[in-house]
Amino acid sequence: MKTIETNGCWLEPVPGSGDWYYGTDYKYGDLYEAEEIIKAGRNIEGRELCLVRFPEGQVFWPVPKAENVYPAEQPVFFEGAIYILAAYFDEKLLRILRFDCESCSTEIFLELPLGCAKDCYNLRLDPSPLTITRQSAAGREFEIIWPEQVTMEMDAHDSFFLRQGDRLFFSRWHEEGEGDSYRYWEETIVRGLDGTVLEVLPGDVKLMPDGQLWLLKQA
Repeated sequence: MKTIETNGCWLEPVPGSGDWYYGTDYKYGDLYEAEEIIKAGRNIEGRELCLVRFPEGQVFWPVPKAENVYPAEQPVFFEGAIYILAAYFDEKLLRILRFDCESCSTEIFLELPLGCAKDCYNLRLDPSPLTITRQSAAGREFEIIWPEQVTMEMDAHDSFFLRQGDRLFFSRWHEEGEGDSYRYWEETIVRGLDGTVLEVLPGDVKLMPDGQLWLLKQA
C-alpha cells in the first residue's frame, strides 16, 4: 500500500489528463463562498491545493497557501500543462497559474482584474481553448470572461460543462409525471459563441483523456 500525504485533501482526476489527480480542502467552501467572507470584512487562511502524479504518487503544491488566496475547485489539463484559476483577493486579481507537467514548475500564465467578473459564483476554468466562464446564481445567464467577452441567456435547466473550439456544451435536465409515471432525463445542448443552438444530443457528453468526446446515450 502506498501512502500519499495530501493533508486530508480527497483526490479527483484532473480533467483531460490520464495520470494526474488534484485535491483541495473545503474549509471555506467554494470560491464564491470564500469571496463572501472577504466581502464581509473577514480574512481566510487560504486553501490547500495539491497535484499528485500517477503511478509514483509524487505530490506537488503548485499554489502556496497564503492569506486571502483561494484557488477555484478544479484545475484543467491542456497542452502538456495543468492550469489553475485562483483569486488573490488582497491584490484584487484573478490569476491563471500554469504547472508544467515535465519540469513540475509553476508560473503565472495570465492576470485579470477581479472585477472582470460580477462575482465568483460558478467561476471556473475550462480548456480547448483555455476559457474563464461564469454562470449566474439565478442560472439563466452564462458568460465567457476570457479570452472572449460573451453573455448569453440559457434555459433555466441548463448547466455549462465543456468548450471545444467555438462549440459550447450545456447539460439540460427534464422531468415529468409523478409517482410510478415519474420520468427524468438529460440531453446536451450545443451552442455557438453567439448563443445559437447548433445541435441537441440525446444524452450526456464526456471528454476522454485523449480528447475524444463520447456521447452517453440514454435508453
